[in-house]
Amino acid sequence: MDKSYDPFKYSSDSLEDVAEQISDVLKCPITIEDVNHRLLAYSTHSDSTDPARISTIIGRRVPEKVIHSLWKDGTIPALLKSQEPIHVKNIKEVGLGNRVAISIWKNNEVLGFIWAQEINKSLTSNELDLLKKAANAVQNKLLYLQKGKMKKEEREQEFFWKLLTGNTLRHDDMADGFYQLNKTMPPIYSVVLFRFTKPITEKMEKQLNYLLETTQLVHICLVTIDYNELILLVSPKEEQPLNQIKQFLRVMEKQMMQRYNIEHFAMSIGGIYSDISSVHIAYKEALAVLKVKERYLSDAEHLMSFSELGIYQYLDVLAEKRKHNRSPNYPLSQLEKYDNEHHSNLIETLETFIDSDSNVKTAAKQLNVHVNTLNYRLKRIQEITGLDLKNVNEKFSILLEIKIRNMGL
Repeated sequence: MDKSYDPFKYSSDSLEDVAEQISDVLKCPITIEDVNHRLLAYSTHSDSTDPARISTIIGRRVPEKVIHSLWKDGTIPALLKSQEPIHVKNIKEVGLGNRVAISIWKNNEVLGFIWAQEINKSLTSNELDLLKKAANAVQNKLLYLQKGKMKKEEREQEFFWKLLTGNTLRHDDMADGFYQLNKTMPPIYSVVLFRFTKPITEKMEKQLNYLLETTQLVHICLVTIDYNELILLVSPKEEQPLNQIKQFLRVMEKQMMQRYNIEHFAMSIGGIYSDISSVHIAYKEALAVLKVKERYLSDAEHLMSFSELGIYQYLDVLAEKRKHNRSPNYPLSQLEKYDNEHHSNLIETLETFIDSDSNVKTAAKQLNVHVNTLNYRLKRIQEITGLDLKNVNEKFSILLEIKIRNMGL
């Protein structure tokens, strides 16, 4: 075949027609995706196509389990580095048959991918050259779509900031905003925050956007970036919404580290709401969680959502009140005196015991001591302080005092 032969030189304006044309030339089913694996166009296919292709067409994007497998076997990392066709062997676990994939590039940026499914045949070297020419032909069409998407994202971000700052207070205005953006108003939602130690670069923004576009754990309604913060409006399914958002955060954390080596960031979740006029409240709550995590470090490291803050919501207020009350807390001062004189750690013991819901076995395991040893220490604490460790009010009061002391408030 003449190497200069290019059947796609004068391709149609329609991506769907281009997909059909590539399929006719290569004699195999074709799908064209954007860089975040959303389906842009596909050719017709016979009944022998595989489940992964069918699911992609029905869902208008590649299933998350397929994307994960393609990262795991090295296919997607290779596509993000090479302009050459990549052979993909079948992955039975996710219903993916043999394929050849090629990235669509513009300068040093990947715009999307073309996937050619090999059914009862393998593409020849000449056909692989034709696939490269097809990628060149699709390039300008994807650039045009990308520009339109960028304008839409700008409108979305402007609207999102109005919601986050509470500047759009009328419910009708909010409903109209979602309608203008061709989005459905979420029936249930929360605001999620990722705060990084460094500003979010353009490269990092694309990586984060990729993860958000490909997740199917929650629906990402709106996205914006503020210096070193990624702010999301997410809508979970109505069953166990908080658990679903937590799972989404855990998966995001894992994928950021494994795929892009992004580390050192904090995550938080605001309250769960159904009234769209509460977005600014959920945002403030997510910020409050990050403030607590940063201020109380290891004590609050495990906290993720506003509903989990518990007493940490009130420590600042209590600490301020304590400043005006010059007299020290007697039980705590007695324990501090005893610990200093005997080089012991009865305050840590008491805190761990109460934090463990007064469960001696759990607390003993946390402290790495025998149960009998812990019981002796608790008895000694009661003798020194006069505390009744069966009294909920007394235990809660001393726990607050210990937390305030630990944080240096």
